[in-house]
Amino acid sequence: MKYRQLTKEQFESLHQEFALFLASQKIDVTEWNQIKKEQPKVAEDEMNVFSDVVWQNVITKTKYVDHFSETTVNLFKCDEEEIHRIAIKINWDINLLEQDGFEWLLKNPMDNSVDVFKGSKPYNSKRNIEVFDLIEKGGSISKGEVFDYFSQLVS
Repeated sequence: MKYRQLTKEQFESLHQEFALFLASQKIDVTEWNQIKKEQPKVAEDEMNVFSDVVWQNVITKTKYVDHFSETTVNLFKCDEEEIHRIAIKINWDINLLEQDGFEWLLKNPMDNSVDVFKGSKPYNSKRNIEVFDLIEKGGSISKGEVFDYFSQLVS
């Protein structure tokens, strides 16, 4: 597997797409139920292939990933050849995971207690593998509004 198998909830939300995937391999519902029962390894392999297809599609379209903790924010812009990062650290008792803390940061980005760093680098391995790794480590796919906001401030 290139990525990881989708969760049960993800499979349930992609039920229609998975059915079409199986149909493209000429596997109907009856046959699928039989495969799951009699050949669990084959069923697992089919689920893994489908998971990789879904992840590949999602990650290829991903342009921004945000990762928040209580005192830091890491914002990533994922271009084709390189990744751009804005790292923000708050140096006092504020929780960026709470709405009030995040709003404070947006209103006070140049406060003395806020350190902002910006950098870019080429990918160490394949783009999609690195973007997937950011997501697996707790990053969330975003539209890039926060990245763009801070990028303009530190330009």
